[in-house]
Amino acid sequence: MQATEKNQDRLADFTTDKRVLLLSVMALGIGVISTIVAWVLLQLIALITNIAFYQRISTQFVSPAYNTLGILVVFVPVIGGLIIGLMARYGSEKIRGHGIPEALEAILIDRSKMSPKVAVLKPVSSAISIGTGGPFGAEGPIIMTGGALGSLFAQFFRLTAAERKTLLVAGAAAGMAAVFAAPVAAVLLAVELMLFEWKPRSFIPVALAAAVAGALRVPILGAGPIFPVPPHAPLDITGLLIAALVGILAGLASGILTSLVYLFEDLFNKLPIHWMWWPAIGGIAVGIGGFIDPRVLGVGYDVIEQLLRGEIIGAAALGLLIGKALVWSIALGSGTSGGVLAPLLIMGGALGAFLANWIPYGNAGLWALIAMAAIMGGTMRSPLTAIVFTLELTHDLNVLPGLLLACVAADAVTVLLLRRSILTEKVARHGHHILREYVVDPFELLRVGEVMDQQVPTIPATLPVTELAARISKGDSQLAARQGTPIVDAEGKLVGIITRSDLMHAMERENLASLTVLDAGSRNLIVAYPDETMRQALAKMHENGIGRLPVVTRDDPRHLVGYLGRSGVMSARMKMLEDEGVREKSWGLGQVLRHP
Repeated sequence: MQATEKNQDRLADFTTDKRVLLLSVMALGIGVISTIVAWVLLQLIALITNIAFYQRISTQFVSPAYNTLGILVVFVPVIGGLIIGLMARYGSEKIRGHGIPEALEAILIDRSKMSPKVAVLKPVSSAISIGTGGPFGAEGPIIMTGGALGSLFAQFFRLTAAERKTLLVAGAAAGMAAVFAAPVAAVLLAVELMLFEWKPRSFIPVALAAAVAGALRVPILGAGPIFPVPPHAPLDITGLLIAALVGILAGLASGILTSLVYLFEDLFNKLPIHWMWWPAIGGIAVGIGGFIDPRVLGVGYDVIEQLLRGEIIGAAALGLLIGKALVWSIALGSGTSGGVLAPLLIMGGALGAFLANWIPYGNAGLWALIAMAAIMGGTMRSPLTAIVFTLELTHDLNVLPGLLLACVAADAVTVLLLRRSILTEKVARHGHHILREYVVDPFELLRVGEVMDQQVPTIPATLPVTELAARISKGDSQLAARQGTPIVDAEGKLVGIITRSDLMHAMERENLASLTVLDAGSRNLIVAYPDETMRQALAKMHENGIGRLPVVTRDDPRHLVGYLGRSGVMSARMKMLEDEGVREKSWGLGQVLRHP
């Protein structure tokens, strides 16, 4: 008992070890690199925007909405799309898309390995796409680029795939933190969407990388918030109820936007021409949309500011919503390069500003802000990220309760109506499935002693192999039910184990008549202990290529107390499924009153 208590003391809340310190140091360097790359990307976008729409060499940020090209503006996105198509065809096809799904695939499928080609071509192609009027944001490309840099950095060292994932996500989070001055939201995005775990081993390095990027952004790009607004009055119960309703409508809009993107992607897939030409075709829609309403072009940070100040309302907001949704979904469906986050903010803001006409509470800026967060939370299914991201963008803490209700409502609508989000749908279309529910592994909760078979049939070490084979062939239910049978000596102490495979090999040996089960079986035993977690026992099985473990006490490794086989492993898993699916009989009122 004392030995058992000592082992239980060794079981900690987390499995993190001192290697987290090494990963943290690496993450600090990745945070610095990703911040510099984010600055380069923004400068490149500004340069290309100035060249494409104003025919001048400058890196000063300017919106393409104020160009004087007239009808010629239609051709600018087409040229950009043509260049991107050529880069994807002859460079790397992985630069297509909005960045986050590609990062997810690298994490889940490619063991967090990304190529140098992607690290170079992704920001360049995105800068060309956005700079020539593409209705995208810079966050998706910088997440992909930062992730690629983190992955490349990790590949210079002897790290596990899980450790590479941590550094990949650290680079992605640092890039987002640098672009938007939102380090906390960047970390939450990593947790909600990219890490697929909640462990200090990954959380600490990612948080450090984002914090470094947030600090370095100040001297390089300026301090946040990037969309400051005058604080709104705290919402009362009426305002909170309206916020929840706006969240529900935003959730419905999120579903429509997701469906619209993949509707156009399906239409492009039906075209009888190579996908290299699709971005140029999508560019035609962008150009026409930009000619009709120049506000739909580019990242649209100036449009977000106007929405938050309540300067776009009524029919103007509705027109912006429809126009941006169409050109964005067509362009994204064409497979060009660009992010989804900034467009979602614009479309969410336009939805809120339009709904404000019928809301007898607050102003258009308030509902634009709340709907922005709700559209982002619903479409990306990352409500916590959307809440904190909006707060970091605006520094308006008074709207926090409203943001919470709106984002949760939008998330609930999309989870119930859509099988997948706009991000995971792309991964699913490549033949992979992502489950975005984080739960405690039942193998970490259950101990071997809780699921092991305590009624263990054993055989004496002197038993001839031929007799064991005869007993099994005659249908001895206890022996036939297991792949392995423990072997004990005259005192009942464990000395070995014989499996079906051992028995089959023994039947082919020449000295079969004199062969005992101990001679045919294995004496080099791998054992489990009752106080071990199921995860520890499964790790032993995997490392040694075996499917069963004798269970012994720690104070006497020859004292057999149980047997853990595949049925025990399955019962541990089934226990969790029962907790999820079995509905127990409810108490009646009388039972409740009588219950002590």
